[in-house]
Amino acid sequence: MHHADAMRDPILTPVERRFVADARRAVLATTDPQGRPRLVPICHVLGETDDELGRPRLYTPIDEKPKASPDPRALPRVRDLLVVPEAVVLVDRWDEDWTQLAWLRLYGRGEILEPQPHEREEHAAAVAGLRAKYPQYGAHRLETRPIIRITVHAARRWGELASARTG
Repeated sequence: MHHADAMRDPILTPVERRFVADARRAVLATTDPQGRPRLVPICHVLGETDDELGRPRLYTPIDEKPKASPDPRALPRVRDLLVVPEAVVLVDRWDEDWTQLAWLRLYGRGEILEPQPHEREEHAAAVAGLRAKYPQYGAHRLETRPIIRITVHAARRWGELASARTG
């Protein structure tokens, strides 16, 4: 049986996946209640598998670094996503050699992933991925805290993502 979805191009190419996976930081953009953009630098990990519709998932923790509120659910970015779940993640590479500049913009839907029974497996996989990428998270209790999941539905890029310096 031929199915149109099976013929669809992937949202992220292998080069784009590597660019996101290798990046040490990104910028998350949400929309505040007044319609203004809110930007925050994030640590992140790209999920190993896409969802059932072939959409990549990116995870960013609400970790224990100092925050505006001790309650992770009260943070502005979390509140923003509960009202307007559309989010953008910008992953970029800066270099004094401007031929090496590049960025990848990920458009998606942000949701709060809780360490609850119905989400426990996905939450645990995200925590494991974050700890593998960022050893600093070994000292954080990520397994007890919410994680933001961005389900990516589109991507735009500029520059050569696979630079001569990064592969």
